[in-house]
Amino acid sequence: MKKMRIASIVILILSLLAILYALVFSPADWIVYTIAIVGIPFFVLSIGLLNMSKPKKDEEEERTKEPFIGY
Repeated sequence: MKKMRIASIVILILSLLAILYALVFSPADWIVYTIAIVGIPFFVLSIGLLNMSKPKKDEEEERTKEPFIGY
């Protein structure tokens, strides 16, 4: 579960940097389109994975006994 959380944070930071790069520096159109097609969905995906990796109070003990497999 730690690996998924770390990977989600890395993807979140990379996609956020890519989106900010496209907004601030105004690169070529094809670069902006690529960032929009790839960066924005990865940003949303990483936020969702971070939310899923946090256990609820009821499930906290149960998740420590068995690995996180997703929903």
